[in-house]
Amino acid sequence: MFMGEYNHTIDAKGRLIIPAKFREELGEAFVITNGNDGCLNIYTKEAWETFLEKLLLLPGNEDKRKMVRALVSQADSVELDKQGRILIPNTLRERAGLIKDVVLAGAIDKIEVWDKSNWETATGDTDIDDIAERLADLGLNI
Repeated sequence: MFMGEYNHTIDAKGRLIIPAKFREELGEAFVITNGNDGCLNIYTKEAWETFLEKLLLLPGNEDKRKMVRALVSQADSVELDKQGRILIPNTLRERAGLIKDVVLAGAIDKIEVWDKSNWETATGDTDIDDIAERLADLGLNI
């Protein structure tokens, strides 16, 4: 399970340090692709394969085709270098607006990679009480 928030920088070549706590869970090779709300998602190989298996079982409709185009066609397998960094493909860096300051946020089964200013915008006005109330209606109490 991935949790926590880490601030790092991405270098001019597109390399990003993966926090040690995340590296332990990820292993040596994993998958990075587009995520929701303008971030990127990093999945373990196992979590990615589970997602693909579920995707394959869905009926072949327009939503499935769009999901394949948005996530699967953009996905890339990445490996850690000796310094614990990954090279994020340029197309993914551009899509997420990753230039320098980056936030890696644990999201249970994946890691979200955000441009820092986009992360602050996405999380800055979060009303935890309001969200907790709506989730309580679904049976989840905190």
